[in-house]
Amino acid sequence: MPIDPVARQMLDAAKASGRPNAHLLPVQTARQNYEQTYSALSKPEVHRVVDVTIPTRDGATIPARLYLPADRDDLPLTVYFHGGGWLMGSIDSHDVVTRLLANASGGAVLSVGYRRGPEWRFPTAVHDAIDAVESAGGLPVDGGRLAVAGDSAGGNLAAAVALHARDFGRPRLCHQLLIYPVTTTDLTRGMDPEYDGITLERDELQWHQDNYLPSSDAAGDPRVNVLAAVLAGLPEASVILAECDPIRPQGERYAEALEAAGVSVQTHLGVGMVHGFFGFDEVFPAAAAATAFAGERLARAFR
Repeated sequence: MPIDPVARQMLDAAKASGRPNAHLLPVQTARQNYEQTYSALSKPEVHRVVDVTIPTRDGATIPARLYLPADRDDLPLTVYFHGGGWLMGSIDSHDVVTRLLANASGGAVLSVGYRRGPEWRFPTAVHDAIDAVESAGGLPVDGGRLAVAGDSAGGNLAAAVALHARDFGRPRLCHQLLIYPVTTTDLTRGMDPEYDGITLERDELQWHQDNYLPSSDAAGDPRVNVLAAVLAGLPEASVILAECDPIRPQGERYAEALEAAGVSVQTHLGVGMVHGFFGFDEVFPAAAAATAFAGERLARAFR
């Protein structure tokens, strides 16, 4: 399908800049470039924003940011995990995304600064994500109404947390919002070759895996290869897809597998959109529609 004209202009401008793709750069440089991509977006007003720290199981602490759209201490909570291939991205890069999501859902959002590869390899990020969700009881929110969300690699972490919560019976999750999620390490199943090179390249996806996983054996672990997990009994899900995204099949296959396992699922397709469009509401009408869908689905789940 044709790429949205504004998205095409952005892609052409990126190509003309001559800046190499992330996997051809040192990780630190790739991180800086990733942050710059989001830095020009204007930040929506949110009633209150509070930086907090979360204790982890190994005695460390990780940063997090709590977004409160109203002056109440009984708001439901969505715990959000940013994208960036488990290597890039941060609370700051996704500050606009989480502000938009808090306002759209009417609930609090906790954005988690989990530890990233290659300095911290799998399953550290998964453990950090679980610890963040389990710490919700110490926040000024209604911990009984709890959801997880994330985009791309963050969607992978959200799915892993949902599996953990089901298996261990805590915490109880009412929803999982997965935005163009990574769901499989098998790139033969998880890529649409028609869009290879549109924001993401196959070699880049492999580079992310190589810097995140401690060994090739870990690629089959259901905490990262969530498409291979047993999915029955998971909380209802919303899956947002970008039509012109090379990893769109990963979200499509996961939604289909969830439905086959008896999990209630709704999907939303950003027509003409590319990977990473979520949160660019000021640029793309389709992004604003996706934000509205996400907010409505979360608000419904919290009732």
